Amino acid sequence: MSDLVLQRVNSGLRRVPPLLLYMGGVAWGGWLFWLAATGGLGVEPIEALEHRYGEVALQLIVLGLAVTPMRQWLGLNLMPFRRAIGVLAFGFVAAHFLVWAVLDVQSVSAIWADIVKRPYVTVGMAGLLLLIPLAATSNNWSVRKLGGMRWRQLHKLVYPAAVLGAVHFVWLAKGFQIEPLVYLFLIAGLVALRVAPRRRRVGA
Repeated sequence: MSDLVLQRVNSGLRRVPPLLLYMGGVAWGGWLFWLAATGGLGVEPIEALEHRYGEVALQLIVLGLAVTPMRQWLGLNLMPFRRAIGVLAFGFVAAHFLVWAVLDVQSVSAIWADIVKRPYVTVGMAGLLLLIPLAATSNNWSVRKLGGMRWRQLHKLVYPAAVLGAVHFVWLAKGFQIEPLVYLFLIAGLVALRVAPRRRRVGA
């Protein structure tokens, strides 16, 4: 992509309010729910909806992790949308959990039993718990209250949360499937890109 085209793309992106991203994410989540409720997701609508929400969450997590590398290497600036991407990712993770807990399992005791006894559920729940403080502090007030450095340290929890989410997907898959492994490799690679430079600077 030429510099002129990139400048125009970034200039156009700056004119797009993040609110549109929030609205699009909520609309997409609602549309998927409507499809499930009206038979548009097949004969197992709850399982399909649970899978769709989880997959969208992983896609948003990948996109959020890729924002900085895309700016550094490609010059594409999606930084104004990073907070919206992260909040929407959490929203879809939460929706994925709620569909499983409320519509699928439907019992507090059974939910707890699955969390304790099924490793892929344990891993997924751990990832969700790590994302909760990130979603709760994804606002300007929290940045001011915590201070920039402490806020950035807290939000590094996205790295283990992302890896746990990918492992959850791989573990959940029945048999050998390429798609979960693609997400795992993408997330592991993007996390490595974010963490490795910091280690080199410390050791310098």
